[in-house]
Amino acid sequence: MADAARDLLSGLRNGLLKLHKTLLDSERARYDHDVQRINSSGQLLNLVLHDPFFAWLHELSELIVLIDETLDADEAATAADAARLLAQARTLLSPVESGAGFRGQYFDALQRDPDVVIAHGAAVKVLGSLSNG
Repeated sequence: MADAARDLLSGLRNGLLKLHKTLLDSERARYDHDVQRINSSGQLLNLVLHDPFFAWLHELSELIVLIDETLDADEAATAADAARLLAQARTLLSPVESGAGFRGQYFDALQRDPDVVIAHGAAVKVLGSLSNG
């Protein structure tokens, strides 16, 4: 069972990382256009960590870190761990038009960037395959 949980969590992590990169690229382009040009990866990292413009992405980042910590823990991940994290991801990736935090900002990103729509579709497909696997 531990191997199945590990495989599920690895698949979930990889799917969420791809979505995270797409969202980060999208927000970087929006920041470049609407606020100011980002001139280096160091500047981007500082903005992502400290600027309120990027703060909404922290929920997704934190979920990925939680999955990493579960995978790296001394005790093997259980089916219950995997199910809990999968449910958390499923909830987080459910955009809400008038929502606050990640889910509301995610809805907005889906409305403005076709790359985010494609990445969302891929992430939802991963979630579905993990639920059925």
